[in-house]
Amino acid sequence: MNQQIPQVSSTLSFQDKLESTLVRWGIGRMDHTVEPGIYAVGNPNQDSPVLISANYKLSFDALRKELKNINAYIVVIDTKGINVWCAAGKGTFGTEEIVNRLKKVGLDQIVSHKTIIVPQLGAPGVAAHEVQQQTGFRVVYGPVRASDIPAFLKAGLKVSKEMRQVRFAFIDRLHLVPLELTISIKYLLLLIMTFLFVTAFSPTGLNWNPAINLLLAYLAGTVLGPLLLPWLPGRSFSVKGIFTAFIAISIAAHFNIIGVTKREMSAWLLIIPAISSFLLMNFTGSSTYTSLSGVQKEMKIAVPLQSTALVLGSILWIITKFI
Repeated sequence: MNQQIPQVSSTLSFQDKLESTLVRWGIGRMDHTVEPGIYAVGNPNQDSPVLISANYKLSFDALRKELKNINAYIVVIDTKGINVWCAAGKGTFGTEEIVNRLKKVGLDQIVSHKTIIVPQLGAPGVAAHEVQQQTGFRVVYGPVRASDIPAFLKAGLKVSKEMRQVRFAFIDRLHLVPLELTISIKYLLLLIMTFLFVTAFSPTGLNWNPAINLLLAYLAGTVLGPLLLPWLPGRSFSVKGIFTAFIAISIAAHFNIIGVTKREMSAWLLIIPAISSFLLMNFTGSSTYTSLSGVQKEMKIAVPLQSTALVLGSILWIITKFI
């Protein structure tokens, strides 16, 4: 049976690392998947552990690279190319798919034990008792981080308090910044072109200051916000985004590009916070700080305010260009 199971290495190749880097910049992200099924790492036998993974390749690679000198099976379920954390929230990393995949790969014919290891971040989508009822396999939730799996296996599938702790450290947030930068870049470019077009036909002529202000607002929401997240005041991300906007406004004011009249300054005091707040609010989907219900509640209040501020600020700015 082992000979029919695809073998994967615990060492990532140059191509794996290159693809990972490109995906973090939003290139080929939707195609970065692994075929659902069962894979062997090392030389597993009927007693080897079975770990469940999403078919998002970054998740799969993060798991297999921690299995050096470990013989194990990885069962990849179809999460539509979404990582474990997000897939559990969307319902694609769930009970039904795990049950169907275990039956499809014939896991009961491959291993003699009745235990599968499911990532802790996938727990919200999994009903462990239903998986056991339908397949006979007991669900054991592993550590939050794949790097703790060797210690977890060595401890007899026992998880320490530290392994259960969900951390969202600076380096984790830094890894997400490239995607945050690229995911909404087309909207930034559209805004910049619109504002430059207006200045080109204004009495004062073409002026690049609005483009710089918009870029500062964008960077405040996509770079400063994620990196400074734990230290920004407020609980909701939309409020935190207002404080990063203050940093952008301070920079613009320091270089005298925020406007020459009170009306123009007032316009940017509406536009920059609106953009920064909205972009940082979007970061909630990548964080471990928020719940779905909390995000929905926040958006219901924040989006109308952000939209109104952006529209009013833009109208006021256009007026200042011609009056």
